[in-house]
Amino acid sequence: MSEKIGIVVCGNSGVDYMKLDYPVKMIRSILNLGGKEYEDYVDIQAKEFYDMIQSNPDIDVSTSQTATGKIASVYEELKEEGYTDVIAIVISSKLSGTYQGAVLAKDMVSDLNVYVIDSRSVSYGEAYLVLEAIKMIKAGSKSREIIDSLEKIRDNIYIYVLVDTLKYLVKNGRLSGAQGFLGTLLKVKPLLHVQRDGTLVPFEKIRTTSKAQARLLEVVKSDIEGKNVTMFIAYTNNEDKAIEIKNKLIEFRPGLTVEVVPLTPVVGAHAGPGTLGVGYIVL
Repeated sequence: MSEKIGIVVCGNSGVDYMKLDYPVKMIRSILNLGGKEYEDYVDIQAKEFYDMIQSNPDIDVSTSQTATGKIASVYEELKEEGYTDVIAIVISSKLSGTYQGAVLAKDMVSDLNVYVIDSRSVSYGEAYLVLEAIKMIKAGSKSREIIDSLEKIRDNIYIYVLVDTLKYLVKNGRLSGAQGFLGTLLKVKPLLHVQRDGTLVPFEKIRTTSKAQARLLEVVKSDIEGKNVTMFIAYTNNEDKAIEIKNKLIEFRPGLTVEVVPLTPVVGAHAGPGTLGVGYIVL
């Protein structure tokens, strides 16, 4: 029997802000902001969210993942649309319980092959896997081949994150291995990175924002030296800074592809305004 492959992706990937040439079903987290609930992207988008938390820094902000039953109903929709196989690509299991929910939801749907991929990434790192899956489906690849390929690509995605304040990451428990030097970290501009297993950990402590940005560029340039890569920059309320970094990277390596994408509110709720993510994928 021939396969009809569907794709499910969580909103943390930011694909809502991209134009895709294949139908993709979204599972979106909930943003709790000042006592009100918003569905990510549907009720609140990036710019509006960052404006809100910037003008009201003490607003109560938290997030909750998609209910397992809701994920199951998305699988059910695909089954009704005639899909035989579903590839679900989700945010790093170390950053959210979405992966767990997507796996549990599989058992609630019969007669459908569901493969859940822990992207071990976030934002464009996750979105890139979606783009590759679409390319492979269009080229006629089977689901098993696609999964093998995505798992290989996943191991070649590298992300550095610069946050303006650790307040949000600490409050939401999203930063691993920072307990030992939290006191000192709160006074600096930490450069963080996503490890191979998808955890977000401190990379270096830097005193000022301008030094941190310069250091980030230095680290990334040294990393990509002699490698064939595609790059991305995820911004919060600092698109101009993202574009400035993109221009510096292209100056360093003319012809380099650098995607500039907004960090969706649910991810931004953990990172805070002033956050910049710079990543590359080794091709």
